[in-house]
Amino acid sequence: MKAIRILINSNIFISLSAVALTVATQIQLGLNPQWHPYLFLIFFATLFEYNLHRLITILTNSDALNSDKHNWVKDKSNWFYLLVFLSVLGFAISVVEAKLKVLLTLAPIAGLTLFYSTPLSKSAKGIFRLRQIPFLKIFLISFVWATVTILLPVIHSEKAYNNFHILTMIIERFLFVFAITIPFDIRDMIADRQAGLKTIPLLIGAKKSIYSSISALVLFLTIAVFHYLITNQWIIISAFTISFLTTIVFLINERIRNLPLYYYGILDGTMLLQGVLVLGLYLINLIFQ
Repeated sequence: MKAIRILINSNIFISLSAVALTVATQIQLGLNPQWHPYLFLIFFATLFEYNLHRLITILTNSDALNSDKHNWVKDKSNWFYLLVFLSVLGFAISVVEAKLKVLLTLAPIAGLTLFYSTPLSKSAKGIFRLRQIPFLKIFLISFVWATVTILLPVIHSEKAYNNFHILTMIIERFLFVFAITIPFDIRDMIADRQAGLKTIPLLIGAKKSIYSSISALVLFLTIAVFHYLITNQWIIISAFTISFLTTIVFLINERIRNLPLYYYGILDGTMLLQGVLVLGLYLINLIFQ
């Protein structure tokens, strides 16, 4: 349990989730899953962004160190700053090794992500960030995760793909990430209301927001089933169905929702689980072919 907490608190866990989804994309594209420099780029870019977001938060609001979310930094400040340095170093090395086309694809998305965390202006009302635009936060997060984990393998492979196939993959991933991100906004309702942020849960309430999550997941699976029936990829349908069912349980089971690691362990872990399911079923299929 201690090792899991370290992985979660250091944001290594969420970075591995990004890698897992990207490997799943390789299989969805009909490629053999392989290690490429862009996987390290995604890992270190995610690690850097999430730790940068945390760093900016604690630098602009010292009270944040007393929250459960950032308390680890208070106790392990030296390790945290070392981790930030290593994530920057790893990201820089990955950039050097990555293809130019991959970097050009990542650049505008990275810019959006950076502006999400970085203060754009300061006024008498306080510091303004991109995430403070009403209702933008959840859509921006879902968009970034979907486009990065889908488009980088597409660009790197340099193969011609059906545009409908790629767009459908992006929509599927967007819906899945959207569904698991809504509970985070439900958790932050009090803080967001105090900060003047407008989110979906504050607009429609917590209960309807959960229904929205479930609806997004149902739409995700419905589109995926029709999509991969057309491409005859039963492995993906099976993996996504298991991912759908487990995530639904995580969303509606009250006992699970009250667990200490629910948000950063279980909900974030659904992305890692989905990637592992796709890869695992792919490998099992290879063995029994």
